[in-house]
Amino acid sequence: MSDARDQIGRLEAAIARSVVGKPEVVRLAVVGLLARGHLLIEDTPGVGKTTLAAALARAIGGRFQRIQFTSDMLPADVLGVTVWQPDRGEFVFKPGPLFANVVLADEINRTTPKTQSSLLEAMNEAQVSIDHSTHPLPRPFMVLATQNPREYEGTYPLPESQLDRFLLRIRMGYPLLDDEKTILRGGSTPPDTLEPVLDEGAVLALQADAEQVRAGDAVLDYLMALVSATRRSPLLALGVSPRGSMALLRAARAAALADGRDWVVPDDVKRLALPALAHRVIPRTGGLDGEGAVRAILGEIPVPR
Repeated sequence: MSDARDQIGRLEAAIARSVVGKPEVVRLAVVGLLARGHLLIEDTPGVGKTTLAAALARAIGGRFQRIQFTSDMLPADVLGVTVWQPDRGEFVFKPGPLFANVVLADEINRTTPKTQSSLLEAMNEAQVSIDHSTHPLPRPFMVLATQNPREYEGTYPLPESQLDRFLLRIRMGYPLLDDEKTILRGGSTPPDTLEPVLDEGAVLALQADAEQVRAGDAVLDYLMALVSATRRSPLLALGVSPRGSMALLRAARAAALADGRDWVVPDDVKRLALPALAHRVIPRTGGLDGEGAVRAILGEIPVPR
């Protein structure tokens, strides 16, 4: 575990050279990677979302692709197409930009639901199906999607099935003034100049290690108490699905590994509950939003000691 912790520490330190003053955001991005998950970043433009994705890809020596989603984009623009090759006398698949280790789906809610749905199989099974053929995606594979606030014009809210594919949802927020001053002074490193600190094989090994982290009955009971509370809460019209409870456990295991432990503690679950669950619930009209409701439930369920 100490070796894994050292590797993860180097990874976080490398990303932090580009993403200044956001250690919790960096940790959540790394947790998402270790848990084989995807990250939804909901925030205003210009706060470093693209920088985070590019720095993560560079730090693991992976291929990075940025897809700018627009209202006229088609699924083939993301997945790729099969084209006729006269010299070969056959159709050949030409991969789209989704075929990378780290994919930034920029402003994902500016494209139509049809194009949004083209990501579902890729995010769930790390493969795409086109013209009756299945094409595996590179490993590791991670989508970091940015989403503008819903009140922005020209956006299509992500459906529940799409939101449920994201392991975590985070907000970066504005930097502290001192951190922004550091950035203005040139104190941040451009992502494309970062040196890789891990390779793809090391990342896959860390992902396998995260899956082996133990979660005892006390942790599982606490996790299920939280999930069950969302399903019966008067604040929510729809609670967390079993996929959500599994996502929270995966994230907690990855967080434990990042802390150098091979076992999960209840505080891991509590710390990850908000980013892992808030986007999976539907609040009742006129009440708290998803984050407020989950935060209220966290305050009601005692943490086992």
